[in-house]
Amino acid sequence: MTTAVKAVTDGAIIAKRNLLKVKRSPEIIVMMLVSPFMFILLFAVLFGNIIEIPGGNYREYLLGGIFAQTIMFGATFTGLGVAEDVQKGIIDRFRSLPASRSALLVGRTTSDIVYNALSIAVMMVAGLVVGWRIRSSLLDVLAGVLLLLLFAYAFSWVMAYFGLLVPSVEVFNSVTAVIVFPLTFLSSAFVPTEPLPMVVRTFAEWNPISAIAQASRELFGNISAATPTPDAWPMREPITYSLLWIVIILLVFVPLAVRRFNQTANR
Repeated sequence: MTTAVKAVTDGAIIAKRNLLKVKRSPEIIVMMLVSPFMFILLFAVLFGNIIEIPGGNYREYLLGGIFAQTIMFGATFTGLGVAEDVQKGIIDRFRSLPASRSALLVGRTTSDIVYNALSIAVMMVAGLVVGWRIRSSLLDVLAGVLLLLLFAYAFSWVMAYFGLLVPSVEVFNSVTAVIVFPLTFLSSAFVPTEPLPMVVRTFAEWNPISAIAQASRELFGNISAATPTPDAWPMREPITYSLLWIVIILLVFVPLAVRRFNQTANR
């Protein structure tokens, strides 16, 4: 059996283990699903009639940002699980088994696709409650969901790397807060970039979170024809820009995470 095939088959076993673990701790999945629902309701109620979107509707604009935010936080669940496995010595136990060294990471990142898919489904239901509507074809909707899951999967490798890098779960929570919150809020996830100061606006327009949020709006049909065309290329071509980031993140962080895992396992 080749190394790649063994990594996939062993990773599938680890993914099953992670899903069964959550099944025995349903409060984890409940928190993951309730959080995006609450964000949608709070932002829609608080800012739905205050923030104006040129040629559009804020509630429909908001959902793209909530999708982006939730998959970011969902990816941290990957790193949290990895950091917990390191702290509890689970990695040392896996080292004693005749399994692929990368199986733990493959299984963890793969199983978290299920959680992100559930989160997206919950967000769609919550969005429909507050007035969000899908205004595109079924093919575009499927492409939108797939793009979100691909981005979440890529970013989960970033979080897996940091989960291996830090000494404890508590440190991981602090590190990810420093990464996730600036990326999420210094973007077009919740407000348009046009009124922002120039430096912040430039950062927000080239922020991959802005791109994935804009791509979601585009694929779900939530960008009005009356909305002005953005000046920045990432905002004009958000799908292409998001795919570029997915490829870059995977090319950089999959090898980094696997190498870090091997170093951790060899201590």
